[in-house]
Amino acid sequence: MKDNKSQKILIWDLPTRVFHWSLAICFIGAVLTQESEKYRLLHVSFGYTMLGLIVFRLLWGIVGTRYSRFSSFLFGFKEIKEYILGLVRNKPVHYLGHNPLGSIAIYLILVIILGISITGYCIFNDIGSNWYSEAHELMANFLIGIVVIHILGVIASSLLHKENLVRSMLTGLKQGAAQDASQGRSVYLLIALAMIAGIVYFWFWQFGVV
Repeated sequence: MKDNKSQKILIWDLPTRVFHWSLAICFIGAVLTQESEKYRLLHVSFGYTMLGLIVFRLLWGIVGTRYSRFSSFLFGFKEIKEYILGLVRNKPVHYLGHNPLGSIAIYLILVIILGISITGYCIFNDIGSNWYSEAHELMANFLIGIVVIHILGVIASSLLHKENLVRSMLTGLKQGAAQDASQGRSVYLLIALAMIAGIVYFWFWQFGVV
């Protein structure tokens, strides 16, 4: 949604922020442990956690808050074209939520991680043939490229719009009109805490602590 700047308002709810940074941590962990058999269980654990996070995000994209719903960043070709032309002219349209190019990266990341998780599960459980390993590696490399482009896009957008998007994803706040704010409810805190508790419990269970 295009904005009318006026004050700091809540855009990213807490569950979305917990999802984002948990996924980022797991992605880094998975990349760092991908080549070593010694850290295979760690790699698999990061992968399973990412899969769980993606499942949550798919659900949250339907029932979540205003800017977390897929409907808020489902753009048509015309909107994407206009946004790109705005970038070329150094007059990009400002969006409170995800912009058209950012939305493409998000959808790609969600789909690719699902594919990586499925092939990774098959590899870990010796299901199928070597095709799974090749597909897993190919998608992993593609994901790394998409993430790098996403990070560069965040930096570029931050500079163009003179706003710190990384800080926004930490605090949930951006500049905008009061009527465009997301609702902040105590139930969202409970959901975020449940997410963290679920991740911690899974890791304890995975390594035989519980």
